[in-house]
Order: sequence, then C-alpha cells, then structure tokens
Amino acid sequence: MAVVKQKTVVTYKFTAEAATHSRTDVKVRDVNSVIDEPVERGGTNQGLAPTETLMAALLGCTNTIFHKCAHFHGVKLQKMSMRLEGQLDRRGVLLEEEVDVPFPKMTLFVDIVTDAPEAAIEAAKTGLHKYCAVSKVIRACGTDLQEVWTVTRP
Repeated sequence: MAVVKQKTVVTYKFTAEAATHSRTDVKVRDVNSVIDEPVERGGTNQGLAPTETLMAALLGCTNTIFHKCAHFHGVKLQKMSMRLEGQLDRRGVLLEEEVDVPFPKMTLFVDIVTDAPEAAIEAAKTGLHKYCAVSKVIRACGTDLQEVWTVTRP
C-alpha cells in the first residue's frame, strides 16, 4: 500500500459575492457559506457575522486539533464540548477609531470526558497550543486568550 504524502503548504481559493451590503456568500471547495449581520445591524441574520465567524473558527480549530493531539497521545475522548466568551472592542467596526487589538480578551471553556491520565491530557493540550492555527493567529494579534478546562472521569 502506497503512502500518500500530504502537501505541507496549500493555497485556499475562496470566492465571494456581496449579496447585500452586509451579506457575503462565500464558497470554498464545494461548500457554500453565508456571512451576514444580525437584523439590528442592517443584515438579514442568515449567517454568522464576520467577527462571530472568526470566533467560531477558534472553536472548530480547537475541536479538530485537540482531537488529533489527543489521539496521538492516547487520550480517548468520550465527549468534548466547548464554549467561548469573547470581548470585541467595537470602536473599529463602528468607524470611530482604529483598534490595535479588536478582541482584547477571549475565554475558551473546554469540557472533556476521558479516563486518560493527566500527563497525557496535558501533552494533548500542549500540542493544541503548538498546532492550532487559529489560536496562534488570535494570540499573535495580542488577544488575551484564556482556557478553562474541565475534565470529567467516566
């Protein structure tokens, strides 16, 4: 059986149409997505707002990379759930003034159910910090990204 080596650098190609002043229809691969503003901000509420999309990406990346790291370190996850609380300094999006760190603080809550040893869980968390592209970008922009982990034993 031949092993296929994956490319280490890939180029993503997105297309987007401005359906309205606030709704953007996005396509990547064969997936369509809508980014929109809530009604109270002039949108049609048909998708996550751009800032919400960024925060949702953190949840998605955390899920994917932590599962990979957990598997690598022998952590069998019976369940994983997350929630995110993030502050947005809206002065920038309101065109009041430029904001260097638009998201000053985010707190990521991760709840897992596993019987894995604590050392293996910590190794998987270390891997998450090394490899989650979205959290690395968020931290690099100056956001104080805190994590609160709850481990429940079955």
